[in-house]
Amino acid sequence: MPKIKTHSGAKKRFKISKSGKVIRGHAFKSHILNKKSTKRKRVLRQTTVTDVTNVAKVKKMIPYK
Repeated sequence: MPKIKTHSGAKKRFKISKSGKVIRGHAFKSHILNKKSTKRKRVLRQTTVTDVTNVAKVKKMIPYK
């Protein structure tokens, strides 16, 4: 079997936890931040678990991570 190439964008955006869950950062935190509340921006800083519907696709994109 040949090696599978890792998706360059996915390797920068996703991590696999020790239990096998896919960890991602929140969107909407890069610009136009004045209209967003401090609480909202603070919540967006934290990481979260990727939805179950996308886990298989993401794991296929980062096979060796």
